[in-house]
Amino acid sequence: MRIAVIEDEKDLAGLLAFQLEKEGYKVLTAYDGQSGFELVSQELPDLVLLDIMLPLISGIEVCKLLKKQRSTQGIPIIMLTAKGEEIDRVIGFEVGADDYVTKPFSMRELLLRIKVARRRTGRDDGEEDRVVVMGPVKIDTSRCQVTVSGEEVVLTTTEYKLLCALAESRGRIQTRDHLLRQVWGYNSATDTRTVDSHITRIRTKLGPGGDLIKTVRGFGYKMEES
Repeated sequence: MRIAVIEDEKDLAGLLAFQLEKEGYKVLTAYDGQSGFELVSQELPDLVLLDIMLPLISGIEVCKLLKKQRSTQGIPIIMLTAKGEEIDRVIGFEVGADDYVTKPFSMRELLLRIKVARRRTGRDDGEEDRVVVMGPVKIDTSRCQVTVSGEEVVLTTTEYKLLCALAESRGRIQTRDHLLRQVWGYNSATDTRTVDSHITRIRTKLGPGGDLIKTVRGFGYKMEES
């Protein structure tokens, strides 16, 4: 799981990154609102830890922009702030924040809140993450095995990685550029039609499960049950 930390206090951002990486998370970091918004828009992390008091663009405005943008609106956001007044919490929730943590906070509390946010979006920690079930499709990541209605489906390594990338971000739009970077390691200058051709082959191989992969015109793809 990848977490974006958008925090202008570099010592705190570094401490958060260190502690989160010890827990097995991959951490992406930005130190102002503008670069934080761009980071989340490009990398599409699984969760965002967002400070309210940021240079260039406030955390409130970043949250508002991310929740309006189709490709990022499903990403859970936990607001971090030194402010404890009720009005600040209300504003944070009004613009779409999923949770709110007031500084200073313990890492234990923050980790619990991250787990709760993951559970709300269907991505809880634990052994169950090894098996993803959506409709007739079952992905056993411990065995790199995909079955549809109990029948094994043979995918190439790239097709399997692409399917997992979509399934792990279920319900959230994955842009073609993001999928190229995540699955192929390419940059956005590469022809994105390679993503489309692989999606077509995966849909065909999944048969009735192919309908789980939705095309979002002008953006990319997402995987979800109808």
